[in-house]
Amino acid sequence: MAAATATLRWVLQLHRDVPRAARFYAEGLDFSVNVCTLRWAELQSGPLKLALMHTNDSNLASQRVYSSMLSFTVPDISSTVSKLMALGAELDGPIKYEIHGKVAALRCIDGHMLGLYELA
Repeated sequence: MAAATATLRWVLQLHRDVPRAARFYAEGLDFSVNVCTLRWAELQSGPLKLALMHTNDSNLASQRVYSSMLSFTVPDISSTVSKLMALGAELDGPIKYEIHGKVAALRCIDGHMLGLYELA
């Protein structure tokens, strides 16, 4: 009998405005929203589940620390960056044009880091 392995249940992010954060991921990166209340949301993109939990920490976005980063492969980096910026994201440096493809780093509305990758 094989030993049981751990399975990632979800990734959790703290946000000051959970419905706004859910809309950010749904409209900007095509996540489906399974549950969304003022204090909690569960979103999904393929097998990845993202949980958003409310916090009253007013310093959340201003901390500018690099903790975890969610990384996504996207079909068109330019349009995805434009969409995310219209929803409140900020580029963390320029889009880079590497041999293997285009890459970009952004901060979402509460300062969480997102990485985008478009194949060459």
